[in-house]
Amino acid sequence: MPNVSKPEIDFFFDVVCPYAYLAHTQIDGLRARTGVEVRWRPVLLGGLFRVIGAGDGPMPTMSANKAKLNLLDMHRWADHYGVPFAMPAEHPRRTVMAMRAVLASSDAEKAGRALYAAYWRDGLDITDEAVVAQVLDEADLDGKAITARTSEADIKAALRSATDEAAAAGAFGVPTFVVSSPGQEPELFWGQDRIDFVERAIHNASAREGAQA
Repeated sequence: MPNVSKPEIDFFFDVVCPYAYLAHTQIDGLRARTGVEVRWRPVLLGGLFRVIGAGDGPMPTMSANKAKLNLLDMHRWADHYGVPFAMPAEHPRRTVMAMRAVLASSDAEKAGRALYAAYWRDGLDITDEAVVAQVLDEADLDGKAITARTSEADIKAALRSATDEAAAAGAFGVPTFVVSSPGQEPELFWGQDRIDFVERAIHNASAREGAQA
């Protein structure tokens, strides 16, 4: 269990996941309401599925009716949050290079937000290194330098390690939030619709701290 002095939140994400996209739009509000920083933890969703023995994940075996309702559900949540959402024509795209770029950047949150907008708002092809470089440049990051690093062994190893760490924490998909609080076992929450529970866990942890002070 992490040795923490105040509540902390880890946000495990891959930009390919629409529900993780929806979740990321709510992080600023969560941070403002709780005063707790959120660590952005990039992983490779397909790699996570393989690590936990889930094959290619749930999509290949999803019934047509469930797939239809899932898409409607995504649009309903986007409307509920008041955020843009457009299903890319060629979804799902491979995000391994993009997620390596997030790790290689100096700011995982800034890079992650930029790539989420590129994929789920603008429909850009983030398998294209030049596209990713431009997206990162527009986010005031050095896109060319960052994308050049995505083929380096240490960045590849870092993404694998981050994905393994997510699995070890109990993650089986994204978005996954892990709340670590002083003297408590970490609590895992999965899905954009569990953010209220994340916030409640933070408030409960803060209340325990206040009672022990």
